[in-house]
Amino acid sequence: MTLTQLAILAVLILSVTAPLMVYYNREKHEKREKNPDKGRRFKRALAVNVVLFALALIGGTMFAFSGAVQASELAEAAGAAVSSPSGLAFIGAALSTGMSSIAAGIATGQAASAALGALSENEGIMGKALIFVALAEGIAIYGLIISFMILNQA
Repeated sequence: MTLTQLAILAVLILSVTAPLMVYYNREKHEKREKNPDKGRRFKRALAVNVVLFALALIGGTMFAFSGAVQASELAEAAGAAVSSPSGLAFIGAALSTGMSSIAAGIATGQAASAALGALSENEGIMGKALIFVALAEGIAIYGLIISFMILNQA
């Protein structure tokens, strides 16, 4: 293993162990005090976890893309046409599908919870509530249609 791989592995291990150490060290400190605050302790441990994981993700990405690109050389040797716009089209199609699916999940979660709350008060509005949930699901379908349109152009 190279030094970069060891550093990324160390940061990944720290992203799991450091928040636990922060959490339990604060617990020992708060036992001495009269007013323990578990919420602040949890937020601090979560912040440490997020920062260390982001550092590991950035380091891993830099490590993964630091080498020479060999796939394009192999494709050119085989006679296949490799172009940057076609690669960007694939990235655009993936982003449109992925981001619309995430947005559809968020919208469906909010619409479904509101629909359940409304149904608990009045059972006669079930059809209207289902329409709003289905409209939120349509966001993912729109993203999929856009990705098909992008891929047909590439």
